Amino acid sequence: MNFNSFFFLVFFPIVVALFFTLPHKLRWIMLLAASYLFYMSWSAELIVLILFTTLISYLAAIGIEQTKSKTKKKLLLTLTLVSCLGILFFFKYFRFLSDSVTGILRFFSIPANDLSLELLLPVGISFYTFQTLSYVIDVYRGSIKAERHFGYYALFVSFFPQLVAGPIERPGNLIPQLKARHSPSFADFSEGLSKMLIGFFKKVVVADGLAVYVNAVYNAPSSATGFGVAIATVLFAFQIYCDFSGYTDIAIGAARVMGIRLMQNFNRPYIAETIRDFWARWHISLSSWFKDYLYFPMGGSRCSPARHLFNLFFVFLVSGLWHGAAWTFVLWGALHGIYQIIGTLTRAPRLKLLQKCHIPENAPAVRIARRIIVFLLVSFSWIFFRANSLFDLRVLLDTLFTDWSMSGAYFTSTLETMGLTLPKILTAILSLLFMRQMDTNRLCDSENESALLAMPQSVYRTACLIWIIAIGWLLTLAGDGASAFIYFQF
Repeated sequence: MNFNSFFFLVFFPIVVALFFTLPHKLRWIMLLAASYLFYMSWSAELIVLILFTTLISYLAAIGIEQTKSKTKKKLLLTLTLVSCLGILFFFKYFRFLSDSVTGILRFFSIPANDLSLELLLPVGISFYTFQTLSYVIDVYRGSIKAERHFGYYALFVSFFPQLVAGPIERPGNLIPQLKARHSPSFADFSEGLSKMLIGFFKKVVVADGLAVYVNAVYNAPSSATGFGVAIATVLFAFQIYCDFSGYTDIAIGAARVMGIRLMQNFNRPYIAETIRDFWARWHISLSSWFKDYLYFPMGGSRCSPARHLFNLFFVFLVSGLWHGAAWTFVLWGALHGIYQIIGTLTRAPRLKLLQKCHIPENAPAVRIARRIIVFLLVSFSWIFFRANSLFDLRVLLDTLFTDWSMSGAYFTSTLETMGLTLPKILTAILSLLFMRQMDTNRLCDSENESALLAMPQSVYRTACLIWIIAIGWLLTLAGDGASAFIYFQF
């Protein structure tokens, strides 16, 4: 069930009502049942995979904690890694690997038969797999205790707000909150619903609106010009941000309504001044996961310079593969790895050049230039991410760098393709003005309930929320139904 669907609008209030009316000892049962129902709305039989992954990691963690033998601890950890990653590999990467091997063999004129299975990719498998692995690894490291209550652990793995596309939660943050007693709170309700509705606005109004033009270009790249590819790519940068951060806002808000706080997943990534800074702001839960469970164990930066650069490149290569079973995603990850290497190697010379020119490192003009450069580099990399195939990627890149024929008619057709009529433009401007009246960071992070009760802020917030609801509802009625979030495919 999509967040932006009628079923969720019915499902969520019922869950919240039950959560606060049931006795505390029964809440986890209701939340677990609701989470499984939420997931099974896509494909009921795939719930078996979550149950298997949950059971394996639960038993392995207890076994790791109970045994004194380091050999047995490593064996149980290895068993969990092989089991959970094996399921992920089979359902997500088997066809990709088999097609790649077959293609390579045929390229060298070696006879090879097709070996492909029609497998349904389980929604959110990459997210809940990483969440279970972080739990077992943390128990192995001794940083947390194994959870003995299977119900609460199963709820940690499948908690419905963040089950499908994160944030990838750490057990030390989420499990204690699931066990805690929560009472209805005006602050939680206000902040949670505000956060959810901002997420709905990002998804339904912005992301889905931009998708019209982006899809028109990327689904038919041979018909586009270089200008069209450039515009579509920049728009996709904002589409994927609003789509994914919109999902995260809804997830964080839905959990907050029940008094549960999920980790921050985005922090204005497009104001980053370096690629490293961008990844500290984008999909924070995944970036921190790779840092803690792959980059640091490989040695991080506490090794030789060559090894450090290899570690950076390898982590981003794996990150690209995590995002999708296609060479376009691998190349996207590799490109960001190259960005990191170049940034690391040129940092000292860049600083020396600024000093030589007597320009402060943090001068406003320098910071603006950095932000523009990083945004352009990130936007260029999105071409690899969004391309439907390697063939389409080649066409897009070739068109981007060779065909820049433009005319007045082309600009007109571009606006028509996007559906940017005057009413829609005015609606977007008014919506942004309403959102501007909300200090969203203060609103969503404030602990001061009295601040929320202030009349001006309350009026602005209420007007904004009503406006967003009206727009989202009208667009849903006018469209072909709820569109899936982009990161559901990962």
